[in-house]
Amino acid sequence: MTRALTMNDVLFAGIAVAAGLVAAFLLRMLLRWLGRHADRTQWRGDDVAVDALRMIAPWAALAGGAASAAAALPLTRTVQHNVNQTLTVLVIFAATLSVSRVVAGLVQSVTQARSGVAGSATIFMNITRILVLAIGFLVVLQTLGISIAPMLTALGVGGLAVALALQDTLANLFAGIHILASKTVQPGDYIRLSSGEEGYVEDINWRQTTVRALSNNLVVIPNGQLAKTNMTNFMRPEQELTILVQAGVSYDSDLEQVEQVTREVVTEVMTEITGALPEHEPAVRFHTFGDSRIGFTVILGVGEFSDQYRIKHEFIKRLHRRYREEGIRIPSPARTVALQQGSVVFPQQRGTEPEPGDMTASRPV
Repeated sequence: MTRALTMNDVLFAGIAVAAGLVAAFLLRMLLRWLGRHADRTQWRGDDVAVDALRMIAPWAALAGGAASAAAALPLTRTVQHNVNQTLTVLVIFAATLSVSRVVAGLVQSVTQARSGVAGSATIFMNITRILVLAIGFLVVLQTLGISIAPMLTALGVGGLAVALALQDTLANLFAGIHILASKTVQPGDYIRLSSGEEGYVEDINWRQTTVRALSNNLVVIPNGQLAKTNMTNFMRPEQELTILVQAGVSYDSDLEQVEQVTREVVTEVMTEITGALPEHEPAVRFHTFGDSRIGFTVILGVGEFSDQYRIKHEFIKRLHRRYREEGIRIPSPARTVALQQGSVVFPQQRGTEPEPGDMTASRPV
């Protein structure tokens, strides 16, 4: 049997609640100050920790004040137990969210700091959050006195049915994990699929891979399809690459002069154009006696795949201008057609018939 409620009980309970509110406010201000200082450091771990504490610390202070107020009031044992359980569940819930944010943030920090790991891929972060939230949910059930053993058994039996119903989803999930683990594709890579899609990989999540084309449009590709298709990754094993530009000059050109002038233009472009490789050695290779020209290939070095369009643009303009200054002729394709003596028949308009003796339908050559 509980005693009667007095003014001292109400006063102590009010002081406890007020103390919890003041503590929550002070902790929030302190953590905000710490957050500003954490932003100045290069290590991201302190930002993650402060961000997580900013969520759990005020709630813990409020729960502590409420628990102290409940202890000061003359409540029955059942009510006291229910209040304590409710506050415990709230603290566990806030702690679970905080831990999930901390672990996900640390995973992102580690992946961004290491080369060859998915820096912006959300698949690892999502899996981490789901695992932490699932563990927190089981802890809440255990705190409430609910046995989790039958639930785990039911989940094990029902998991088979769910796996059969979600074959495509699970296939995309494991395909995404396989792609990231094998390091064949990472966010930031420029890829081209055999089906024609190409662009920069923006993200790889639990279901699909998002690719940003050069037109700034997003192409969404299921992970399972990406894992099965033929693909070219222009960023691996290294980001720098070489491009080939085909050209040709007339047969009466001095090939030594052509090679020298072309090399000078290549050196100029490699030095002055953004995205080119200044250390690239100019390379000109003659390869074909064509119908009207001698064909050759110019090899250029670019920093990454998208730089090639700007570099080709500048190289062709400058090479054409330099050839005109040096008197080097770039012949246009020519075709010689031999006509035998006879008649050339012109097509007639539909619905007309040639008049007798009319010779406009065929003319001698």
